[in-house]
Amino acid sequence: MRYAAITERLRTLGGDKWAVHNAARARRDAGEDILELTIGEPDIAPDPALIEHCVTSLRAGRTQYSNGRGEPGLVEALVEAYRPRHPKVGPENVLCFPGTQTALFAVMLGLVGPGEGVLIGDPYYATYEGVVSAAGGHVQPVPLRMDRDFVLQPADLRAAITPESRVLLLNTPHNPTGAVIDRATLEELGAICAEHDLWIVCDEVYAELIFEGSFISPLEIAALRERVVVVSSISKSHAATGFRSGWAIGPAEFCAALLPVSETMLFGNQPFIADMTEAALRGTFDTSARMREAFGRRARMLCERLNAVPGLSAQTPRGGMFLMLDVSGTGLDGEAFAWRLLEARGVAVMPGSAFGGNGDGLVRVALTVPDAKLEEAARRIQTLCAALSGRDVAGAAVAG
Repeated sequence: MRYAAITERLRTLGGDKWAVHNAARARRDAGEDILELTIGEPDIAPDPALIEHCVTSLRAGRTQYSNGRGEPGLVEALVEAYRPRHPKVGPENVLCFPGTQTALFAVMLGLVGPGEGVLIGDPYYATYEGVVSAAGGHVQPVPLRMDRDFVLQPADLRAAITPESRVLLLNTPHNPTGAVIDRATLEELGAICAEHDLWIVCDEVYAELIFEGSFISPLEIAALRERVVVVSSISKSHAATGFRSGWAIGPAEFCAALLPVSETMLFGNQPFIADMTEAALRGTFDTSARMREAFGRRARMLCERLNAVPGLSAQTPRGGMFLMLDVSGTGLDGEAFAWRLLEARGVAVMPGSAFGGNGDGLVRVALTVPDAKLEEAARRIQTLCAALSGRDVAGAAVAG
């Protein structure tokens, strides 16, 4: 049978990137002692009041069709939430979606066409290549370097731009590295985008999870607002990953153009989840503060432990839920190290190669497990590296 070209474009860009995670989950479900440090699933639960708000809305009959833009209460709550960053924002600048992923998918469909390029710092989140390829575009990687704290450098962006470039996709705080872009760098990046008439799409889903420094959105730079679209959700800020409630904020003309795309995809999200999201945005909850404290503490502990291990180099993240670990000094690339760590020590991490070509010597470690488990994972990683250091000149590993 015949299939559309999109299926071939996305053939290797879906769940295949999560092979180590899937293997670890299968082994855990079979009863093995597996420490799973692969995905951004917070170990802190959503606030019970939000759950109750969702249930109450369900029982009140908020289960009917919504509209394409979003429930009025949620749209207004988003306007109020973004007004400190964008004083002129209004309902015309808002589109609601089931999660950041859906928002980003729709935004790319609206901005990128066949053969066009999207500039992305590499390493990058695993699904970014898929949303670009789905629209018919291609990723134009811009190297992110550990010695520059994985922050996208303006000179590197300028060098990567071609006549095919249409969009710069930013993510701050950054997944997988935890980098945070400062205002001066963001202004420089924005000036380059204005010079080349590029859109700026910014994934801000980790904005509430910064351990060091402060969050800056490109929406805060008035000169850039005509070319900026931001996407986000309550998945990380309120530990509500499974509720799938997100949005896009952009110029009114852009939102009007994208609305039919959104309506064709899903024609509105669930009113009872919109009600819960409105409550999350309007309320005062300590979920993100608790995660910031826990993830920051764990990151510092893990960096201290792993930087003391010969062959390893850990970059302290400034935000997010992950830590990037350079394992190239062990003699293995990230893919081989991740599989060896799972098979020999029962610890699951994500190979850096799942996040672009610049991640080959890296692995991503999730900070989303209790401290004791993370400390045990550090011990197991240290034990594996001690075994790897006994390699002979032919590269055959010692037992263990």
